[in-house]
Amino acid sequence: QVHLEESGGGLVQTGGSLRLSCTASGSIVSLNMMGWYRQVPEKQRELVATITFTRGTTKYADSVKDRFTISKDNAKKTVYLQMDSLKSEDTAIYYCWAHLLARGSSRSSDYWGQGTQVTVSS
Repeated sequence: QVHLEESGGGLVQTGGSLRLSCTASGSIVSLNMMGWYRQVPEKQRELVATITFTRGTTKYADSVKDRFTISKDNAKKTVYLQMDSLKSEDTAIYYCWAHLLARGSSRSSDYWGQGTQVTVSS
């Protein structure tokens, strides 16, 4: 089985920083991409940042460019999201995402973490 374990959420003031971590574990044949999405009750889940585990290509939502940095550790199968200069608009549940090939599967699939709450107070 594949499991994504998230940590690092919490409550911070506007302008503060948080660092999220997510580790993939289980019978993973190939880890292709990992990233972070976020969701609030009134909106669709939206992409925050992604990174490939091959070349390390990154992608960011326009709203977080120059404030958030995504990184990875291939050996640990871990993705990080360094969030700086946080704004109230960043308040959401942040979900770790992975696209990977699991042992026993014929194709790569999407996997999701349980979500971690990030709250930015004004």
